[in-house]
Amino acid sequence: MLTTAAFVAIMLVGVPIGLCLCLAGIVYIWASGNPLLFQSYPLQMFGGVDSYGLIAIPLFILIGEIMNGGGITRRIVELSMAFVGSVRGGLAYVNILANMFVSSILGSATAQVAIMAQIMVPEMEKQGYDKTFAAGLTAYGGMLGPIIPPSVMFVVYSVLAQVSVSDMLIAGIIPGVLLTGLFFICIAIMGVKYNYPRAPKQTLRERFATVLAAGPTLAIPLVIVGSILSGLANATESAAVGTVAAALVGRYWTKEFSFSRLPEMMLRAGIYSAVVLFLVAAAAVFSWILIYGKVPQETAAWIQTVAKDPVSFMLLTNVILLVIGTVIDGIPGLIMTVPILLPIATEIYGIDPRHFGVVVVINLVLGLLSPPVGLCFFVAAAVTGAKPGKMFLVTMPFFGVSCILLVLLSLYPFLSLALVK
Repeated sequence: MLTTAAFVAIMLVGVPIGLCLCLAGIVYIWASGNPLLFQSYPLQMFGGVDSYGLIAIPLFILIGEIMNGGGITRRIVELSMAFVGSVRGGLAYVNILANMFVSSILGSATAQVAIMAQIMVPEMEKQGYDKTFAAGLTAYGGMLGPIIPPSVMFVVYSVLAQVSVSDMLIAGIIPGVLLTGLFFICIAIMGVKYNYPRAPKQTLRERFATVLAAGPTLAIPLVIVGSILSGLANATESAAVGTVAAALVGRYWTKEFSFSRLPEMMLRAGIYSAVVLFLVAAAAVFSWILIYGKVPQETAAWIQTVAKDPVSFMLLTNVILLVIGTVIDGIPGLIMTVPILLPIATEIYGIDPRHFGVVVVINLVLGLLSPPVGLCFFVAAAVTGAKPGKMFLVTMPFFGVSCILLVLLSLYPFLSLALVK
C-alpha cells in the first residue's frame, strides 16, 4: 500500500514515469525491511536492457530520421495520391494509405503523427476538408505505426514477454491491414454523408512519373518485412539492412539525404532510444518488485473470479488496458501491465503470448487517442492548431471500428498468429 501511494504521489507531481518506477521500487525495498534487496537493484536494471533484440530500437528510429530527411515520406504520399486521390474523399484515403506505408518504416505513433500532420493536414485543408477532421484522421493514421512492423512497442513487449521480436513484428501485419481496411470503410461512409471532395484525376503519364519517382522508396519496407518473413534476417538484422536501404534511397534516388547530416540524425535517434531503454530498465525493476510482492498472484486470484474462460479474460483485459491507455503513454503502459497480466494470460488461460501482445499494444495505442490524455491528438494539435477535444468527437467512427478490431482479435487469435511460424 505504501509503495502504491508513493508511486501515485510521485507521478502526480510530474516526475517522468521511468523515475516513478525506480523510486517506487526503492520505497518498496525500504518498507520491506530487507536492505539486502538493494544489492540486486542495479543488477535488475542492467538485466532489463541486456537483450540483443533491443538493438533494433535505435536502428528503427534512425530509419525514420533518414526517411524523413531524405524526402521519402513526401514521395510515399504522392504515390498514394496517384492511385486513390481522385475518388470521393480521396485525400482521406491517401492520408491512411500513406500512414500505412510510412508506419512500416517509422514504427512510432507520435513521431508518425508529427510528420504526417505537417504534410497531409495543410493539403486536405486546401482541398476543402475540415481542419479538425484532417488532424484527427492523421492522428488515427498514426495508430498504424506501432502495429505494422517495425514497431518499437512490439520490440519492448518482446523483451518483457521473452518472445521472439521477429514473431511479434510479423503478428502485427494482419491486424494492421485489417485496421486500415476498417478505416477505409469509415471514410467511404463519411465521404458519402458529408460529400467529401475529389482531387483532380491524374493522367496515365502523370501516374507513371509518380510511380517512377516514388517506387524505389517502397524498397525500404520491403527489405525490412521481406527479410523477416523469408527468414533471411531477424528483427535486429533487418533493421540494420533497412537503415542502409533508407540511406541509399535517400542519397542516390531522392538525392535529398546527405551523409553529412547522419551524425545529427544519429544523435536524435540516440536520445529517443535512451529514453525508451531507460523505461525498459525501470520496467525490469518494477517487474521484480511486483513478483517479490506477489502482486501477479493476487491479481490472478481476483481475475479468475470474474473471467471464467480465455475469451472473457481477453474482453476484460481490453477494458482494463483501454482505461490505462487513456492516462498513460504506450511504452510505460506496457511496462506497468505486462508483468502482471501476461503470466495470468499464458499460465492460467493458455493464451499465446504473441496474440496477447498484439491485443495489448493496440489497446494502449488506442488509449493515445482517447481522453483525458490523447497524446496523439495533442501532437496533431501542436502541429496544426486544431483542438484535441473536437478531434476526438469528429473521429468517433474510427474509435468505434478500432474497438471492433480488438473484439475480433480477442475472439479469433488466428488473425494475429496466421503468419507466425
